[in-house]
Amino acid sequence: MKPVKTQITLGACLRLFCLGLVSGLLAASAAAADIFIRANQLGYHVNEAKVALAFSHEPLPAEFRLVAERNEGLVFHLGKPRPIQDATWGLFEHHAELDFSAVRTPGRYVLKLGNARSLAIHIGTSPYLELPAQLLEFMRQQRCGYNPWLEAVCHPYDGRTAFGPLTNGTYLDARGGWHDAADLLKYLLTSGNATAQMLLAYELGPKPRVAKGARRGPPHTDDQVNDLGQAGTNGIPDLLDEARWGLEWMLKLHPAPNQLYHQVADDRDHIGRRLPQHEIVDYGWGQGSYRVVYFADGKPQGLQQYQSDSTGLANLAGRYAAAMALAYQIWKDDPRHRPFAERCLQAGREVYELGRAKEGVQQGNSYRAPYRYEETTWADDMEWGAAELYRATREKRYLAEAKHYARLAGAEGWMGQEQTKHYQYYPFMNIGHFRLYDLVDHRFKALLAGYYREGIEKCLEAGRKNPYRVGVPFIWCSNNLTVALATQCLLYELMTGDKRYRDFADRQRDWLLGRNPWGYTMFTGIGTVSPKSPHLMTMEITGRPIRGGLVDGPVYERIFKSLRGVSITEPDPLAAFQGPAVYHDDVQDYSSNEPTMDGTASAILLGVLCANAR
Repeated sequence: MKPVKTQITLGACLRLFCLGLVSGLLAASAAAADIFIRANQLGYHVNEAKVALAFSHEPLPAEFRLVAERNEGLVFHLGKPRPIQDATWGLFEHHAELDFSAVRTPGRYVLKLGNARSLAIHIGTSPYLELPAQLLEFMRQQRCGYNPWLEAVCHPYDGRTAFGPLTNGTYLDARGGWHDAADLLKYLLTSGNATAQMLLAYELGPKPRVAKGARRGPPHTDDQVNDLGQAGTNGIPDLLDEARWGLEWMLKLHPAPNQLYHQVADDRDHIGRRLPQHEIVDYGWGQGSYRVVYFADGKPQGLQQYQSDSTGLANLAGRYAAAMALAYQIWKDDPRHRPFAERCLQAGREVYELGRAKEGVQQGNSYRAPYRYEETTWADDMEWGAAELYRATREKRYLAEAKHYARLAGAEGWMGQEQTKHYQYYPFMNIGHFRLYDLVDHRFKALLAGYYREGIEKCLEAGRKNPYRVGVPFIWCSNNLTVALATQCLLYELMTGDKRYRDFADRQRDWLLGRNPWGYTMFTGIGTVSPKSPHLMTMEITGRPIRGGLVDGPVYERIFKSLRGVSITEPDPLAAFQGPAVYHDDVQDYSSNEPTMDGTASAILLGVLCANAR
């Protein structure tokens, strides 16, 4: 942009420049009062804490009001803003919390502070009931093979092998699964976790389950689509339909007791925009034909100059075993699905043993680009796998091994760190501790709970550095970390009955749902203001909205500037709100605005926990 030729100070110029860039609804708010109010856009339960956040360049007014949306003269609450003295964000020096927890009457409201007003705020008895089903819409849109959102079949030639016991280029049926994100790759690394977390979400859902033939019920039992993801019921909860889509693909990746494959395609995929059914990449067998399928051998891999730092395959094996053992637990008592349940359990046992034999990590593979999934932890995954296998079989060896891996995993993770490698501490929280907790004695329970507390306390300390009290580092996929942190807090409460972290969990959840500097929910199509231009080829090409995808989320500005090929359309309409981290609702920003399959699946688990929490 050209410089503004006006006789004003540099600081004033900067402030006017930033505020002048705000557009749409945000611009209207800026023009009104230069006071901004951010709140959870999905809603608050009548019995929970309800805390919005206001900020401005100037001191804030001494009183706020909560009024009825339809009749703003009807005041439900008067309160005093609670100034935040120990943290600021970006250009804004004045922040305050607006606590309206005392309001327990269901309805739609507006917060008013000075001349500023918030977006509509919903208070009700089930604000998260619909969220899991909405997130499943994105999961179905990510399906490979038959894609119900596109009503098309894609990648029918997946794939041909590399690095395995079979001759390189041997055909292996690896059709199905999910595209990982905006790209069209498929990873066991992320899909195994997504499948297991969705199955756990079903297991933890409210009882009793929906009656056969009913169309609506608790979030984990909703039945609106068939197994192909098409509209219509099939007597199976949609959550289980989606998890089974992942299970069927995972079974294909384990064609023999001593074999496991882990990735379909690589970054050769990143050559341009196209719909999945219009594949154009040539992996050596012709344009739009077979794609490479990588064997998990526990060794560094790469077909070009970039080699992974793989040391084993226990990370994949543990999550695989957890998903398969959960599937057995869910379907074993249904005569129609008993053979499938037994097949899953056998596969889980076999792959778990592969992990035992090759402890270490199998990372993702890259080709021409340096970026890959750089996971370095595996004991947490083996703990989860062993715990689920024990639940499925009651074989004592699995319980002993779960406890062994639990001690190895401890509290290791990203929590409290400023920077990590990409997906280094995946899956971002250790569900194994939760699933082992009720199987062990009091002393071991205290150990497991202590591991959870140690991580949460580190995040509490990190959260004090910003006025939103969000406790994650703003690395690539920070929203996934935020989901994991909120989930760990709620699982800790389920384990111990200790509610000390409930408010902290709520702040992480609310950050994802609009209580953040930009005033965006971090899910496509959810809330009043949500990502409209995500880095997602299917949405960009078709022009159709897609609901439910969790975008990567804000990143440190240094990360945004360092990644290859990332950019935004200038001027930035959210420039006024950027701070220690930046977020851009821009199709060119894959660092902050790309929806991910595994992050969305983890958010389904969080959504079920939130729906059950009150």
